Amino acid sequence: MINRILEDKILLLSKQYPAINVTGPRQSGKTTLIKEIFPKHRYYSLEEPEVRLLAEGDPKGFLQGIGEKVILDEVQHVPNLFSYLQQQLDNSTENGNVILSGSQSFLMNNHISQSLAGRVANMKLLPLSCAELKSASIDINSTENLIFTGFYPRLYKEKIHPLDFYPYYIETYLQRDIRQLKNVGNLNLFMRFLKLCAGRVGNVLNLSSLANDADISVNTAKSWLSLLEASYIVHFVYPYSGNVNRRLIKMPKLYFYDTGLVCSLLNIEKEQQVSDFYMRGNLFENMIFSELIKNRFNQGRQTPFYFLRDSAGNEIDCVFEKADSLVFIEIKMSKTLSSSHLKGINSFQKTIKTNQTSYVIYDGNEELAYQNVNFINWRNLDNLFL
Repeated sequence: MINRILEDKILLLSKQYPAINVTGPRQSGKTTLIKEIFPKHRYYSLEEPEVRLLAEGDPKGFLQGIGEKVILDEVQHVPNLFSYLQQQLDNSTENGNVILSGSQSFLMNNHISQSLAGRVANMKLLPLSCAELKSASIDINSTENLIFTGFYPRLYKEKIHPLDFYPYYIETYLQRDIRQLKNVGNLNLFMRFLKLCAGRVGNVLNLSSLANDADISVNTAKSWLSLLEASYIVHFVYPYSGNVNRRLIKMPKLYFYDTGLVCSLLNIEKEQQVSDFYMRGNLFENMIFSELIKNRFNQGRQTPFYFLRDSAGNEIDCVFEKADSLVFIEIKMSKTLSSSHLKGINSFQKTIKTNQTSYVIYDGNEELAYQNVNFINWRNLDNLFL
């Protein structure tokens, strides 16, 4: 098992809260992790028909029969359980007895906010981070290979080729989740929509264009994007709305949580194709954003990442807001230092008076400070400025 950074945070919070909730995409390693952390807890999957039938038929009796120390996986499938869980947690004198897990964030968060607010610590586990791969002595030297392979644990544990993983992942898990969250009648049309989303990673979202290309309505596009977001497939980075005296872009950018999935949807069949692919910069940017988000999630924190782009096209890829300053980050899939990488940062530095620290994250090995901007190799992101 590859050690997961989130383990320490889960253990800490399990001593402070009656219940822990771990969400994340399917196959991100949630079940493996919580079974490893809590070996004395009895495990129940609410996706198993027999278990779900018992829980739906007699929720109170089901909870009484399974004991106090339990792991309830994919518990969102039996929403009636949450109100009875509330009673059980309120009567418990020991923290960390109940561990919840699920792969559908909207349903989980909705049920928890209604019934278990204040009783549950919410954690998010994404696929493996580069820091976790390095700690397991797994080679991360090839940028193209990482982008192509992606970061789902089974790829590394079972040594599965990406072409033998992602098509089945999409078919077996994604389509099932979509049908459970919302009855999408035409899955072929939905797959076309998903592929079109993959072709837009790192771009400002244009709903009308996306809907038109997918031959669906704008409202359907909004609904389907919400489904993908709830299933931890895509996420959005919103424009920074601080004190900037310019006309700014208002729509978010679209990203996937995993670049291996994006490559599969774009029909990339080997890592060499990434080097020449017209979207290679977007794929690299997507990977770096995923790493930044994993860094925050693994600390049990939220992800306040933004971007800046004005109507003249000046842009900073990532803005991170601290209490007393801003962090500007440009992301470049280049192995060579260039003053052109500073264009967006220099433009906004002049008009934003808040204290700033600026970085260019790139694929080169030379690390230095130039014009008050720090050039760093992306492999050295761990806790650098977060």
